[in-house]
Amino acid sequence: MPIDLVLPVSMTIAVITWVLILVWYVHPVLRAQPFADALRPMLLLHCFRYIGLMFLIPGVTATPLDPRFAISAAYGDLVAAALAFAALAALRLSRSVALTVVWIFNVWGLADLLNAVARGIMYTPDGALGAAFWIPALFVPPLLVSHGYIFWLLVRESGKRRAVRAEPQPASQ
Repeated sequence: MPIDLVLPVSMTIAVITWVLILVWYVHPVLRAQPFADALRPMLLLHCFRYIGLMFLIPGVTATPLDPRFAISAAYGDLVAAALAFAALAALRLSRSVALTVVWIFNVWGLADLLNAVARGIMYTPDGALGAAFWIPALFVPPLLVSHGYIFWLLVRESGKRRAVRAEPQPASQ
């Protein structure tokens, strides 16, 4: 297999595997949970996104990474981790605050991952990740899958809220 296909093939297989894990094991448990309880494990996974800071450490990668990739990926992940913690805290506040913060986290987090993948393709030569290869090969796929699931939870919750507001209110006497 050509070296430039190893990472995309690895990531594709991992995404498929994580989708199966989500569909077969995670979703059956979380679908019956209240909104906040279903979100917590998904958000906790994203609290580990500080790991992207590894791209800034000399010696972790085979060669120093292009700053156009490394800085964006590292600090984008750090912001995503902070937003995940903020979303966890917001779940203890009002539902509308939580919905807003989780939407902000999820949009930022997914955009950051897609940006990192795009910049990684453009600015990181094959094999340059060295020991950090495991980050996109093993860690990014469950993050991508969980972002999709969080979007699904948010849309489902928003639909429930609209349905409650649309119900006719009893007439006061």
